[in-house]
Amino acid sequence: MAKVLQQLFVYERDASRIELIIRIFYSMAINLVLGAYGFIASICLFIQWFVILILGRRSESLSNFIKGYLEYRVSILSYTNWMTDKRPGIMPKAVEVHIKK
Repeated sequence: MAKVLQQLFVYERDASRIELIIRIFYSMAINLVLGAYGFIASICLFIQWFVILILGRRSESLSNFIKGYLEYRVSILSYTNWMTDKRPGIMPKAVEVHIKK
């Protein structure tokens, strides 16, 4: 089965004024989750540094947690920066970020 990729940052002409007001409060909730997730991810980064220093390799579980934080952060940017009216979920969901080669 082929994966379907969706571009996150696309121009949308139409915008809802109601959504603009809702976005203020919804973004606060998203940023609270992002802040807590980021705090835990920074602890994982700190631990990962010691794992690399001592063992000379990375911990896969720590890397996956940090990767999840970074992907969640990227996935909410288009909403929190007024590029789309499509609301992301407040809680992180599985997403993948790809670079076009």
